[in-house]
Amino acid sequence: MNKENLLVNSLRFLSAQAVEKANSGHPGLPLGAAPMAYSLWGKHLNINPKDHKWINRDRFILSAGHGSALLYSLLHLYGFDVTIEDLKNFRQIGSKTPGHPEYGHTHGVEATTGPLGQGISMAVGMAIAEAHLAEKYNKDDIKLIDHYTYSICGDGDLMEGIGYEALSLAGTLGLDKLILLYDSNSITIEGSTKIAFTEDVAKRMEAFGFQVLKVADGNDLEGIDKAIAEAKAEKSKPSIIIITTEIGYGVPKKVGSPSVHGSPLGGENIEEMKEFLAWDYEDFVVPDEVYDLAKAQVLEKEKVYKAWKDLEDQYAKKYPTDYENLQKALNKDLPADLFDEEYFSFDGSMASRKASGLSLNKIAAKLDYLVGGSADLGPSNNSEIKGESFFSKEDRAGRNLHFGVREHAMAAISNGIYLHGGLSTYVATFLVFSDYMKGAMRLSAIMKLPQIYILTHDSIGVGEDGPTHQPIEQISMMRTMPNFNVFRPADAVETAYAWKMAIESKETPTALALSRQGLKNLDGSGAGVERGAYVIAKETKDLDLIILASGSEVELAIEAKEILEKDGLGTRVVSVPCMEIFDSQDQAYKDQVLPKNVTKRISVEAGATGLWYKYIGLEGQALGLDRFGESGPGSQVYDYLGITTAKIVEIAKNM
Repeated sequence: MNKENLLVNSLRFLSAQAVEKANSGHPGLPLGAAPMAYSLWGKHLNINPKDHKWINRDRFILSAGHGSALLYSLLHLYGFDVTIEDLKNFRQIGSKTPGHPEYGHTHGVEATTGPLGQGISMAVGMAIAEAHLAEKYNKDDIKLIDHYTYSICGDGDLMEGIGYEALSLAGTLGLDKLILLYDSNSITIEGSTKIAFTEDVAKRMEAFGFQVLKVADGNDLEGIDKAIAEAKAEKSKPSIIIITTEIGYGVPKKVGSPSVHGSPLGGENIEEMKEFLAWDYEDFVVPDEVYDLAKAQVLEKEKVYKAWKDLEDQYAKKYPTDYENLQKALNKDLPADLFDEEYFSFDGSMASRKASGLSLNKIAAKLDYLVGGSADLGPSNNSEIKGESFFSKEDRAGRNLHFGVREHAMAAISNGIYLHGGLSTYVATFLVFSDYMKGAMRLSAIMKLPQIYILTHDSIGVGEDGPTHQPIEQISMMRTMPNFNVFRPADAVETAYAWKMAIESKETPTALALSRQGLKNLDGSGAGVERGAYVIAKETKDLDLIILASGSEVELAIEAKEILEKDGLGTRVVSVPCMEIFDSQDQAYKDQVLPKNVTKRISVEAGATGLWYKYIGLEGQALGLDRFGESGPGSQVYDYLGITTAKIVEIAKNM
């Protein structure tokens, strides 16, 4: 057996043995896809395990993240911080080798994957980032940013709707440095793909605008190598290499069977696999020849790295300003004057979506690494960076992105852009359509990416579009997500502070829930936003009642306070733009805002009421909506559904 095949089989056995020891995992994909993984990693992927965050490395995403044992085995053989002991601890608590790849947890893992379709979508984002940064920083004599994005995907990735969305956009944008290796084994958990997936993938990908290459035998190392080289040579469109494989290759009794997808092979099958593949080594033992081959390949990759470091030195000397700007972008440095006095100044009342657009543009003017776009709702979301072009096949410099009507892929692609490094990102749509983005939003939170979600048309104030477009439960959905901040600002100044916190966030994504209807600029609004909740209107008499509200309903709460205080009831209004940040404050501050001895409390928000009870208690009353909305002019819908100043006063007096 030659050294290359020995390395391929090492990947197979390390993966299968890790699954066997854990008594949990997915051996099928690693057994079938090991040859394509080796061909890519050994012969094409430019990486450096000693500098795994090198900005010009090739990116690799295992979109079929259930095959994580294969990725960990690759990381081990190619010198990353994954040991044999780590492989033995596969899927165990606290190990470096969790069940699915986790970004930030294991060196060399570029993205958290497992939910199918997310990985290839993030790969599209990484390819966009590479193209944009190359256009921005490269010079005729020095190409500082020049690398590829690769992803191994499976049948499931290409069945998911998000895959259709992302790959369609990739083709439209002509992302020629995006290369997918499709592990086409025609098997899913339930059986043959013939039961639910019979389309011609090659024709579909051609229609998307991809170069389509095929390798008929998944064990053909030479054929895979040539196909990758051909994909790299294509300079006008992305490529997909359709590689026909056998799931569970090497296991005579299970090859090609659904049963090999997600269950340990069992000792008997592993012994038969050893015989079939002529493998004469103990469990978790890698032949010295394999380590030698991998080490030699890493040394070749280090030559590429060192050559690039020389280029970097030349670039820094010849183009010092550009180099300094790139370093600032990579470090996410913020200008000292980003949030000056002018930033918080607004003329007149306005919808918070408009205030958001103004804040975005004030920030973008000083933060040139901020990019983003909308799912075909830019004019409604106020999400365009004015004076900047749109990223396209013809214009890689554009900071604005047309995502088309593709909410889920938009969020995942933007995650990929951020993961690449050198750019910060935002995306925009209507709040009600956050449902479409949930999977990618959740990954933003898991990966600790401070992605910004602009979500306008935040309430029944949407009006005539009716219940399908009037969000009710969406904010609660996002508020229950760990490591995710949801701001619903009450006016322009609160909106500006919400943007400030979103931009300053290091590890937490932010959703900005913004109004369509105009909002008054409120006396007392301001820096209290940074503590999540604050007293926006203080009582003038002994405190009897606290009204908590967010967004457009803060104005109603203040109007109610004025009426109630005339009637002798000492009333405090607390603006709650961000529950998550308020909950993280020290108890002394929380008690200062919400004194424990004042139990008469009312919450007001034009949405689901459930989460407010943690503030108002069982004796409090929640004014909100635990039903769907109505079609009609926005102000009339508020009256019809009882979200009014008069209703707040009525509840207070009844209390």
